[in-house]
Amino acid sequence: MFKILLICALAALVVANEDPEVKELVNDVSHDGFVSKLALANGVVSSATGDVHGNIDGVFEWVSPEGQHVRVAYKADENGYQPQSDLLPTPPPIPDAIVRAIAYIQAHPSKE
Repeated sequence: MFKILLICALAALVVANEDPEVKELVNDVSHDGFVSKLALANGVVSSATGDVHGNIDGVFEWVSPEGQHVRVAYKADENGYQPQSDLLPTPPPIPDAIVRAIAYIQAHPSKE
């Protein structure tokens, strides 16, 4: 799980095309978890907290070369890595004909 956090933080650093000043750097590890924060002068921010069970909650963000603010919040736990962002692709909606067909099948189950 910590590898995921490290990869995300490094990805945010790669996006920054300069050698930014570190504004904040915290890496506290204790017997019951960890807290990690990184803030750079160019707006790159990464933070995460983890517990003794391997669960991690975190956020990383930066400004893209196009000027768009990118923010990804994530949770990593027994259900896997679960990112959330307005920029992540989403599946298209299910067509109405398929929704009606599923409803019909549920209302008329097979007699076998």
